[in-house]
Amino acid sequence: MSIRKYMRALTALLLSGVVLFNASAGISDNTPSDKSREDEKPLREGSAWTLSFPLGLHQQSTIDTLSYNYQRICIPAMVSDAYATTGNLGAEGLNLIYFNRPATEDFFFLNSLKHYVPSFDTQKFYNVYIPTSILSYNFGGSSANHQDLLTLDFAGNVNRNIGVGTSLSYLHSKGSYADQAAKHFNYSLSAYYTGARYEMQMFYNHYNSVNKENGGITNDLYITDPAVLQGGVSQIEPKSIPVRLSNAHSRVNGQQLFMTHAYKVGFWREEQVNDTLRRDVYVPVSKFIYSLDLKTAKHNFNHQGRSSTDGSPFWENTYLTPNGSNDFTNYLSLTNSFGIYMIEGFRDWAKFGLSAFVSYSLDRFKQTTAYELPVLDETQLSQLTPLPDGFAIEPIHTQHKLRVGGRIEKTRGSILRYNAQALFGLSDDAAGDIDINGNIDTHIPLFGDTVVIGGFGRFANLAPSWLLKHYISNHFAWNNNFGKTRTFRVGGHLLIPWTSTHFTAGVENVQNQIYFDSSSLPRQHSGNVQIFSATLNQNFRFGIWNWNNSITFQTSSDNQVIPLPKLSVYSNMFLKFIAFKVLKLQIGIDCDYYTAYKGHDYQPATMTFINQQSTPVGNFALCNAYITARLYRTRFYLLYSHVNQGWFGKNYFSLPHYPINPRRFQLGISIDFAD
Repeated sequence: MSIRKYMRALTALLLSGVVLFNASAGISDNTPSDKSREDEKPLREGSAWTLSFPLGLHQQSTIDTLSYNYQRICIPAMVSDAYATTGNLGAEGLNLIYFNRPATEDFFFLNSLKHYVPSFDTQKFYNVYIPTSILSYNFGGSSANHQDLLTLDFAGNVNRNIGVGTSLSYLHSKGSYADQAAKHFNYSLSAYYTGARYEMQMFYNHYNSVNKENGGITNDLYITDPAVLQGGVSQIEPKSIPVRLSNAHSRVNGQQLFMTHAYKVGFWREEQVNDTLRRDVYVPVSKFIYSLDLKTAKHNFNHQGRSSTDGSPFWENTYLTPNGSNDFTNYLSLTNSFGIYMIEGFRDWAKFGLSAFVSYSLDRFKQTTAYELPVLDETQLSQLTPLPDGFAIEPIHTQHKLRVGGRIEKTRGSILRYNAQALFGLSDDAAGDIDINGNIDTHIPLFGDTVVIGGFGRFANLAPSWLLKHYISNHFAWNNNFGKTRTFRVGGHLLIPWTSTHFTAGVENVQNQIYFDSSSLPRQHSGNVQIFSATLNQNFRFGIWNWNNSITFQTSSDNQVIPLPKLSVYSNMFLKFIAFKVLKLQIGIDCDYYTAYKGHDYQPATMTFINQQSTPVGNFALCNAYITARLYRTRFYLLYSHVNQGWFGKNYFSLPHYPINPRRFQLGISIDFAD
């Protein structure tokens, strides 16, 4: 029996058990006395952490086995409370909540796939008492638009000092519309050793994604009013809607190896174990750290089909060959870092940790013209767009960057915790770069609980990626002299646990912002753009009834440079209870909504989101009815996504000409195997 059939059968068996349980008995309100949606205890005990760059210092994290909103994993348009996507699971997307956008990559093709590609920021290490193996399978749709997402995560300890881990993810989605399929395969390996004097942490990530590019549908009326185009027939199969591109796809693959070694220097101290026993323990004072970070990535855009169904050209220019496109761009980055870290808490007076480091990076970019191009005759040459006089780009370019920096942090203490890091560039394009950021939290005991008040800030003056300044492919070529982008951000947050209230607000000023204009070319805005954002997370609960809400208001002083929807709302109303003392259920409906704005479009050849001012998108609600459950070490869900399709209009586009998925039934199951 295939894995897909086995997982479907197992899911059906579990779900049928739930139905029988509810048909034969009542329910009891044994919901845990939680005060927020993050409250469920994880299935496994232990600890988890991520790493800070470049020295690999620990940042506390969580073990993700919660069942709350587990069903959202398979809804492409609900990656965040406001998300612009080309539609399919695994497809390109952009977070429209500005302060939640991840940092941009030097290899800009990765920016649109950040949610699906493993990275340094998402890599976790686990210290668990017993081995953890979590297998998850999510599927849905018909044979024509089926989607599958299979993930496997394993973490185990050899002893208290040695741990290993691995993860695997396979995503295959045919898409609801023509020429929209996506396929991703990612895996990672990790290991660590934390001895008294020596530490080592390492991970290896590999990713490979292939996305078919259809350029969007030819006419939005196929969604909003198909009867106009079909002689009064109001129904159309989504796969039958004509699209602008055929036989076009983008492939992005790459890998990352990160390894950090630390030797600790300290002293021995006698500690009391119990009333009669004392022992000597080694107390580290400082670490001498070496870390290595190796990244490679490759982008290929291939198009050998029609360029437009309606006869109009999809691309304005063709520079290299008129017979389709086969663009390649390669990236390699190697960073070596050396640092010293004074460890927090080795003495009572050592209230914080302090580190300093120096890093050297070698970055290399290889573009399409470095590869063998087809030989063209005079007729074919006459069909090409001429490059500007004197236009020349190095097919292979290498950069050398030297940086120094430091970090101060306080991770212990019941009242005050903080961290701040500064980075300064000294050579090549990094000369003059500055990146300073920090966070501070205060914990105030009040009314039997703890109120958290915090602040954050950042100042950055950074050179743009070399590819944003110098790039050539079959349809796009630019040679820009961009200056550094200066950013200043400051804000704060307030958490009141007994009212389940979390409020965050911030403001940012950006000078020399780089964006892609309506011609899909990078431009730099020489002026300043201010962004204000405020988010309120407010949860309500009465017995088994829960209503969780997230409301974000944001505004940009220049919507042609940084366009944003002013208001976005996520609302989730559900019943949460325990049936038969063991089956934890959540039954509800959730919705995403953001106001209309003239925002972004998508360019398949460069996998970039461009600014446009002609077509408004947004102003529709995406609602989903669901049941999620947890039975011992098993989580599962039933989901009817986009249940409100057509109820309040049919303008469900998050990008111009890219409709989101129509309604569909989906299921998922996740099993934590006890080893």
